[in-house]
This record gives sequence, structure tokens and C-alpha cells, in this order.
Amino acid sequence: MSKYDPSLDLCFSALGDPTRRMILQRLARGAATVSELAEPHDMALPSFMEHLKKLEAANLITSKKEGRTRICDLSPDAFTPARDWLSEQSAIWEGRLDRFDDYVKNLMQERKNET
Repeated sequence: MSKYDPSLDLCFSALGDPTRRMILQRLARGAATVSELAEPHDMALPSFMEHLKKLEAANLITSKKEGRTRICDLSPDAFTPARDWLSEQSAIWEGRLDRFDDYVKNLMQERKNET
């Protein structure tokens, strides 16, 4: 297993909130202003900005200021660390389940041979 990566905590924490996941879904279609992102959410702008800060801290989004407008976009390879970790976990568990399956098959064969 790879070494502990503290950025994964930030990533999974950011992904753990439905508002932040909705923001990411919207940004998957392309860059958007903060106002565009905030519009479908029934919350004060300072509260909404906290969600954006968490997404930026997790390196899931980037933002830049153009004049008085802040524009957000998905970070390139934003989900790579989470995807890599999940793939690693999947491989570990597939191996464990394969070994368990072999064990059960061997056990069944042994019982069949005993009768």
C-alpha cells in the first residue's frame, strides 16, 4: 500500500458534502463564476464561499479573478489521487476475495473427498 497521503483526507472530506459534489458536477460542464455556482443553493454567499475554499484546499478546483468576477474551474486531474487510492484498495480486496474463494473451494473439495 502506498504511503499515507494527507491530501486524501482533504479530498474525501470535500467530496463528503452534497453541496460540494453539486459544485463539482456543475464544473464538469465547464468553468463558472461564483455567482453562477451559488445561484442554485439556498445559502448566504459567505457560507457558499466556505465550500469553494474547501474544494480549493483539496485541489479539486482552481479559481482566478478577472476584474471583479471570480471564475472557478475543475483542477486538471482533480480526482487522480482519490481514483488511485480507490483502485489500490480494490486490488487489495479483489486479491483477498480471490484467496477466500480458493479456500472455500478447497474446503468443499476436501469435504467431498471425505465422503
